[in-house]
Amino acid sequence: MKMLELDPAALGQVGMYRFLISTIVPRPIAFISTISPEGIVNLAPFSFFNGVSSNPPCVMVSITRKSDGDKKDTLRNIEATRQFVLNTTPEWLAQQMNQCSAEYPYGVSELEKVGLTAVPSLRVKPPRIGESPVQMECELYETLEIGDGSMGSATIVVGKIVMAHVAESAWKDGKATFEELKPLSRLGGLSYGKTSDVFDLPRPKAE
Repeated sequence: MKMLELDPAALGQVGMYRFLISTIVPRPIAFISTISPEGIVNLAPFSFFNGVSSNPPCVMVSITRKSDGDKKDTLRNIEATRQFVLNTTPEWLAQQMNQCSAEYPYGVSELEKVGLTAVPSLRVKPPRIGESPVQMECELYETLEIGDGSMGSATIVVGKIVMAHVAESAWKDGKATFEELKPLSRLGGLSYGKTSDVFDLPRPKAE
């Protein structure tokens, strides 16, 4: 196939952002709940997210800077409390998830704004989201700063899972079923995707 050469230096920050979000697809969406030192719950979605390891059980999320270069409320709360809850985002939470991406002032509870249910966690202070089918209570394991702190820079947050919760209807034979989780994925621009047309491939043997 004929290829284009894209120089990051020529594209600039905005161009590279568009390249990344439109080519690294689909991306799962972490709906992260945190709590401020004053006890106010924050809820925000992040699609630069994935698993890291199973021993210790860790997940990671990349939290970029706000448009003015300031730290997002989620990062501020994690740095202050060293705890967060990673809630998965199913299809039925699309509207609430999208609304929580708005830049509310620090101290405003997005959870209250969108009317979701705060469920007490067992081992961390931030609450879980009752409408999410999977919730992972996490303690901060490590952070890594990427960039100089300007727009486009990010902080990679690695959290150690200290307790996990999954909807009973979605747990079968020791694993979660996507048919019940109905995970929502992030695509390029304003687009989102649903999980469909799934197929299995047996693990191959070396020949």
